[in-house]
Amino acid sequence: MYQKDTIKIFTIEDDPRYLKYLDYVLGLNPDFEVSFFKTGKSALDHLHENPAIITLDYTLPDISGEEVLKQIKEYNPDIPVIIISGQEEIGTAVNLLKLGAYDYIIKDEETKDRLLYAITNARTNVSLIKEIDHLREEISTKYNFEKSIIGTSPPIKAMFRLMEKATHTNITVSISGETGTGKDLVAKAIHYNSNRKKHSFIAVNITAIPNNLLESELFGHEKGAFTGAVTRRTGKFEESNKGTIFLDEIGEMDLQMQTKLLRVLQEKEVTRIGSNEVIPLDMRVIVATHKNLAEEVRNGNFREDLYYRLLGLPIHLSSLRERGKDILLLARHFLKLFAKENKILARSFSNEAKDTLLKYAYPGNVRELKSVIELAAVMTDGAEIQDSEILFGSLQKDMNLMMEELTLKNYTFQIIQYFMEKYHDNVLLVAKKLDIGKSTIYRYLKEMEEI
Repeated sequence: MYQKDTIKIFTIEDDPRYLKYLDYVLGLNPDFEVSFFKTGKSALDHLHENPAIITLDYTLPDISGEEVLKQIKEYNPDIPVIIISGQEEIGTAVNLLKLGAYDYIIKDEETKDRLLYAITNARTNVSLIKEIDHLREEISTKYNFEKSIIGTSPPIKAMFRLMEKATHTNITVSISGETGTGKDLVAKAIHYNSNRKKHSFIAVNITAIPNNLLESELFGHEKGAFTGAVTRRTGKFEESNKGTIFLDEIGEMDLQMQTKLLRVLQEKEVTRIGSNEVIPLDMRVIVATHKNLAEEVRNGNFREDLYYRLLGLPIHLSSLRERGKDILLLARHFLKLFAKENKILARSFSNEAKDTLLKYAYPGNVRELKSVIELAAVMTDGAEIQDSEILFGSLQKDMNLMMEELTLKNYTFQIIQYFMEKYHDNVLLVAKKLDIGKSTIYRYLKEMEEI
């Protein structure tokens, strides 16, 4: 979090007596660094000093308060501008708020309290904006291509070149690749290295949302639009305005929803369910799928016009088995990361373990490798991870664990049996590996024999 420090305030007021009053009010807080201006032009000439908050008299001798507000917002739309006026016309206040004024305060006996309250709220917003910008810069660094995506193989280098091209334009990006290859990571890296990085990255996994709720999730709805719509809901497209929307597993969307999505992409606007208000959209679209969309089009499962609308810049992620020694780079990265997160000894791999890692096909790709490495880090007792501790598919590969619904007792039987076979019936070693007593193992072994 950012520490509180002095906050620079510009006060634009031409009435000398009211200027003294504002000087008194703002002087009550030692954290305020206030600069006073009697004309709109003099204040505008000093905007390069980047004030955090501006209070603005609506009636000025040289420029109208409305014009000053517009020029401030053109210079920096994030500066909160608090209008202080002797006019009580609601229409004027509404118009200024629409133009971006943070608040509209009438000059009366409550001005002091309302002004300090407005500045306090605006100050909080300024701090939040700074913190969010700081976090976004951290995220941009985190999603630096070479730092966030590990690998030096030719397929990865080719992917980096395409990602670099994607960051310089707003072209739609379609990412393809097997499950577990890191499509979401590539989408985030493109967004946080583009000119939209200061705006939202909204990810939507199509498979995680029931078909009957997907339209509401993407486009939003008004209160009472359908049964259960108790409040207005902002859709994901509206949330992603100015930023990026990432539609993961786009190939799973049904044809009816594809038609509605196509209209939104073509018109660049969306209408919430139950509303007539058209909301213009300006966002980057990135989609991802593990399916061959061209084949899905031929089979009648995906609209051809939507396919070409989404194709944009295609980026294919190679499977891990096609990336050669990237496997070892990733394995070391995951091992180091796991050791750091869990405060355990950072180990290395034996030559045999490296050979084992390189020979495996990785149907689950990078996600599976990460799981294998973390399990190996837990299982090993030595300074080096041995090939016997590289358990592909975890226990599932050898035991088909979780393939059927069993009781906890039966699962425990299978786990003990698996480790007894793995360590050649060495009860002491199995007890140590599973962190259970020898008597527990003997009891289960006896029960197994009686089954």
